[in-house]
Amino acid sequence: MSKQSAIAPHESIEVHELLTFKNICLTKSITAAKLVSDSELKTILQNDVSTTKRQIQELKEIMERSCNVK
Repeated sequence: MSKQSAIAPHESIEVHELLTFKNICLTKSITAAKLVSDSELKTILQNDVSTTKRQIQELKEIMERSCNVK
């Protein structure tokens, strides 16, 4: 038996909504990081960009695994 399992349709929709939200957050953080002059705030925003990119990749992997499960 496979250790991977498909996610339910409603879960797929929720993951898609999370991806959309995270992409919006990423766009806002990238834009804000270019506009701020405070170095501490810029560092926080750059860290947020890195974290959000990783989270987006993880959510994409969840979606891909759920689509490839037979």
